[in-house]
Amino acid sequence: MKIVIIGGTGLIGSKTVERLRAKGHEVIAASPNTGVNTITGEGLAEALAGTEVVLDLANSPSFEDKAVLEFFETSGRNLLAAEKVAGVKHHIALSVVGTERLQESGYFRGKLAQEKLIKDAGIPYTIVHSTQFMEFLGGIAQSGTVGDHVHLSPAFVQPIASDDVADAMADVALAAPVNGTIEIAGPERSRLSDLVARYLKAIGDARTVEVDPEARYFGARLDDGSLVSDNDPRLGKITFEQWFVTSPRK
Repeated sequence: MKIVIIGGTGLIGSKTVERLRAKGHEVIAASPNTGVNTITGEGLAEALAGTEVVLDLANSPSFEDKAVLEFFETSGRNLLAAEKVAGVKHHIALSVVGTERLQESGYFRGKLAQEKLIKDAGIPYTIVHSTQFMEFLGGIAQSGTVGDHVHLSPAFVQPIASDDVADAMADVALAAPVNGTIEIAGPERSRLSDLVARYLKAIGDARTVEVDPEARYFGARLDDGSLVSDNDPRLGKITFEQWFVTSPRK
């Protein structure tokens, strides 16, 4: 089966490509640096010719409100239009647990716009809502840093390792469309402020985490249900400790 992965050279994309190729499928790792650009449309028709399944794993290069909305709307429209012409049978997109709950955030407004385009396109689809990746803990810490202090919400998170995400995406690619949303999450639930404090201590970072219920998470205020799934999620297997031991850190 021919499968095209948009964002196929990124963190999740590259791992998903490996898994599907290992199962014997023809997989195209599509991204601007491989000649496929969903914003300009360059290379889309050629990449999608004869394709049965498309996984959209691309992410906006900017988190600025207007830019992220434009990215997901433009990319989504171009990709879905090209898929209709190519006769794609299953469109899969990776989104975020809590997207509909966090509309204070421009990023999550962009993701919700992307999801609406998919639902309205008329192509069989599956949307995968994932909790935050463990690989982004450093970025989360940086987003809350003021001087030597990191201001973070004590809301619950249930982070998932990128390897578990890639396993899930590969399985969804080979399954029938659900024409709905499924959710994936890590095996452990922790408070965001506690988990980032553990992470910083483990890497020898001297910054101090300050618990702040009003601290924003990429523009949105969190509560204990914002970033976790109680919708019977598929759980990953890799714990924070297991991930930390094996993950590369710069």
